[in-house]
Amino acid sequence: MEARVLGRTGRSVGVVGFGAWQIGADWSEVSEADAEAALEAAAAAGVTFYDTADVYGDGRSERIVGAFRKAHPEVVVATKMGRRAEQVHANYSEANFLAWNDDSRARLDMTPLDLVQLHCPPTSVYGDDEVFAVLDAMVADGRIAHYGVSVETCDEALAAIARPGVASVQIILNPFRQKPLERVLPAAAEAGVGIIARVPLASGLLSGRYTAGTEFAPDDHRNYNRRGEAFDVGETFAGVDYATGLEAVERLRPLVPAGLTMAQFALRWILDQPGVTVVIPGARNAAQAEANAAAAAAAPLGEDLHAEVRKVYDDLIRPLVHHRW
Repeated sequence: MEARVLGRTGRSVGVVGFGAWQIGADWSEVSEADAEAALEAAAAAGVTFYDTADVYGDGRSERIVGAFRKAHPEVVVATKMGRRAEQVHANYSEANFLAWNDDSRARLDMTPLDLVQLHCPPTSVYGDDEVFAVLDAMVADGRIAHYGVSVETCDEALAAIARPGVASVQIILNPFRQKPLERVLPAAAEAGVGIIARVPLASGLLSGRYTAGTEFAPDDHRNYNRRGEAFDVGETFAGVDYATGLEAVERLRPLVPAGLTMAQFALRWILDQPGVTVVIPGARNAAQAEANAAAAAAAPLGEDLHAEVRKVYDDLIRPLVHHRW
């Protein structure tokens, strides 16, 4: 698999990674056996970057990823912290950081942690020098090797990129969320900051498998967070209303090159963007993990296809999301 340097970490990672939210919670039930099989299939396909968080399944995802890493110590594991407390600026404190870090290191059985990301903190946190001084101290103390941020908005990403200690920025990027192409990716490339592209399939919409009649389980965020009831609505279907998303998928479907699935087409579109380091699709089972990894071997899509994807975005999606994030 093609590899790229993950920003200021200096570490090389395969361009298709593994997003471990699904094996924690919020995507209906994924058995531990299926989660383990998905991780092993990803490793066999050349995936070397695994992204989790302390709140995914209340630590379940970290625990499963930690056990997997024991057999694969060469992989890079990124986790996140910050969502275990009410989302107010004051909770992004040294005491909380140290406690959350202790718990993550125990579940992942790692010291130092490869990469710890602030988990979509309140916007005011990005301007707080003390928060980043604490993170610098955690690096100096050997608790973490590097730190980054996971952001909701492009303005937050730009503020993070300006911080000299930030190694990477994780941001929603897919054919339905194209605003980061304008300023964020060029700024990250210039600063040497890695870009981790999350929600690459718009919560599965860009797999092309869903219809107006698809029903999602009660414990699936695609059921309970469609209007942002539990967390930022941009994390569910990339903030696009479901009916419009389905319409856009049907516009994209004829563009998919022979030999690729629609999901692979969407992943390849992301990998074609200058400045992207790694894309982190989730997987519920081994077959999905293998199919995701195969997108890395697909040929670049070419200028004509990219222009067609942009037209679908401009016609249907831009008015709904571009101004919001």
